[in-house]
Amino acid sequence: MNAERDLSPLTPGVVRALTDKLYEKRKVAALEIEKLVREFVAQNNTSQIKHVIQILSQEFALSQHPHSRKGGLIGLAACSIALGKDSGLYLKELIEPVLTCFNDADSRLRYYACEALYNIVKVARGSVLPHFNVLFDGLSKLAADPDPNVKSGSELLDRLLKDIVTESNQFDLVGFIPLLRERIYSNNQYARQFIISWILVLESVPDINLLDYLPEILDGLFQILGDNSKEIRKMCEVALGEFLKEIKKNPSSVKFAEMANILVIHCQAADDLIQLTAMCWMREFIQLAGRVMLPYSSGILTAVLPCLSYDDRKKNIKEVANVCNQSLMKLVIPEDDEIDEAKPSMTIPAEPTSEESLSKPEAVTTGESQLVWASRGVRKPLFFPCSSERIQVTLNLDGIVQVLDYHLSDTSIGMMTRIAVLKWLYHLYIKTPRKMFRHTDSLFPILLRTLSDESDEVILKDLELLAEIASSPAGQTEEGHGPSDGSDVRPGPVELHVPARAGQLSSSSTKGLECSPSTPTMNSYFYKFMINLLKRFSSERKLLETRGAFIIRQLCLLLNAENIFHSMADILLREEDLKFASTMVHTLNTILLTSSELFQLRNQLKDLKTPESRNLFCCLYRSWCHNPVTTVSLCFLTQNYKHAYDLIQKFGDLEVTVDFLTEVDKLVQLIECPIFTYLRLQLLDVKSNPYLIKALYGLLMLLPQSSAFQLLSHRLQCVPNPELMQTTDNTKPSTSFKRTAASNIDYTELLQHFEKVQNKHLEARHQRAGRAEQLDRRVVL
Repeated sequence: MNAERDLSPLTPGVVRALTDKLYEKRKVAALEIEKLVREFVAQNNTSQIKHVIQILSQEFALSQHPHSRKGGLIGLAACSIALGKDSGLYLKELIEPVLTCFNDADSRLRYYACEALYNIVKVARGSVLPHFNVLFDGLSKLAADPDPNVKSGSELLDRLLKDIVTESNQFDLVGFIPLLRERIYSNNQYARQFIISWILVLESVPDINLLDYLPEILDGLFQILGDNSKEIRKMCEVALGEFLKEIKKNPSSVKFAEMANILVIHCQAADDLIQLTAMCWMREFIQLAGRVMLPYSSGILTAVLPCLSYDDRKKNIKEVANVCNQSLMKLVIPEDDEIDEAKPSMTIPAEPTSEESLSKPEAVTTGESQLVWASRGVRKPLFFPCSSERIQVTLNLDGIVQVLDYHLSDTSIGMMTRIAVLKWLYHLYIKTPRKMFRHTDSLFPILLRTLSDESDEVILKDLELLAEIASSPAGQTEEGHGPSDGSDVRPGPVELHVPARAGQLSSSSTKGLECSPSTPTMNSYFYKFMINLLKRFSSERKLLETRGAFIIRQLCLLLNAENIFHSMADILLREEDLKFASTMVHTLNTILLTSSELFQLRNQLKDLKTPESRNLFCCLYRSWCHNPVTTVSLCFLTQNYKHAYDLIQKFGDLEVTVDFLTEVDKLVQLIECPIFTYLRLQLLDVKSNPYLIKALYGLLMLLPQSSAFQLLSHRLQCVPNPELMQTTDNTKPSTSFKRTAASNIDYTELLQHFEKVQNKHLEARHQRAGRAEQLDRRVVL
């Protein structure tokens, strides 16, 4: 620094003192500079003021020599003090070299830079606000400084700057938001703490509406909420809590749509606090924004549904997720079924909102499924008409069904989630049946597989849904075929079909089976459901054994029992797997005779007073012929005692097996049950019911000397002597004969059908026995 001419108006003594290693000497030089600048201010000599600042900046603050840099910093601070309120005119020249020193490797120099900037800002006050972004940027770096002295100095400067912002009404929030959005993703704890503290300050200033820019920083806030520091997490919780309070106070000015996908992402976070907080926000959003959230339903469900199966360790998240799920479900209304893609979207009233608040939804990628839910398939989800402030929302049913299908197909999903999925599907079929039936062909296979679920509650909900599909008027199509191919149906679903292989339903069963002749209240899917349910029982015998009766009984409660039995009997009549047909008939017969749900159907069959009941009897009889003993029990139920006796006479021609005798044994036990009380009472009228007694004796003769034999024998011993039971009134005709005569049922043809079916069973048993014998011979060889 020997070129004194270049550094004028600074004297050589001032220059030497500024570059001295001792702080006290540099301070003396600073006082001289302050005095000099005050003189220039008094003279209004701006050129000399600028020249002094330039010298201090270029020759000292930005010098390669560390002591010169320290001198430059204290000199610039002295200039600012001297300038006073006029320092605002030179702030750019004063601030920039100081901020450059924030990056210096020497911690002492960084501290002096912080001290210098503090003095500059303290003098300038509100005038520094146009330079706020560069100040904030520099402070955010110092907040994470490893040196405690530097960090302490930066905190003092930070507090000063916050006071200035709080006092002023000229803060440029629009210009600041991009920087805040960038810095909020810092991973440094101190930087995060610094960011949150500023957000809290800005949120507390009445004239600053940070809520308008919340979509810009919300994701970053949730990232910070997962910080390892409890203090930072707590600060972030407070900040988010303040925002949520503000949202509740002013929902009309909130950009719900822009933040929906951000919440969807964080509702799936691994961190419990992040997930719970995001879920609470989602709950409030759904309740406050209403149908504005509908286009994001698929994403919301992706996040919410798995939470419903959480255990008590995540009880809070589970409870909030349940509220979200219920609230979202209520947003789907019948009017959604009336919207067609070719027509304008439905218009609903909405709170006044700025157009910017309804931006296009962002894509949300879910973990395993790699599916983009929230925006996929949504056609113009949200927009404003020019004439009125009303939101038009299109329900993205394709996306919702895709999510529900995925969660129902995932075997690892918990029971409560599966129940929620089924409730959603049921709700959609109730509210939007026309659109939902476009997805029925793809949903049907998974709904049928769900009948094998371990949970009874899941099966019950599944049956409710299947019953709604089978009975909804929206499912009625011409000629019994499924819905026509539409653009909304996802490609590649497994369509419903009538099985056509041996061991399943025969190909002949396709003829005329698309609509059951006795199902006027059912749609075209009812008969398809019955066909596929029997196919399921055929391929999964364990399901039939463990849950078959339970499933059929519940369906009889949900649908018309007569339709169910009529259609199943009709289908089983064409079943080629005779062993399965016999087992299925036995199951249906047991349900018919023992279930309280079928009391009315039993009464209907008991009297055979109407053409419909006689038609049902004939239909059941033809299928019941697959099992001889169940056929007899059906005749007992319908009081066709003569025909029952004729059938038992034919038993002599059948192959009597252990299984056959076991079923006779069970029938005897059943006769002693309350269901057949009327039959036992009819034994008192010997003359009117001779064939009943003959039929019972026929069963007795079939049985070996067993407990069932003793039971039936004792019962028959109680039959009174007809001579003793005679009354004076012998003119009353037999009600049994009268009913039978009036029924016009061709019992000869039914008996021939029975013989034909039993001959088929005999051939099938012999074929199975022959194959088994050949197999045994191969094993021996």
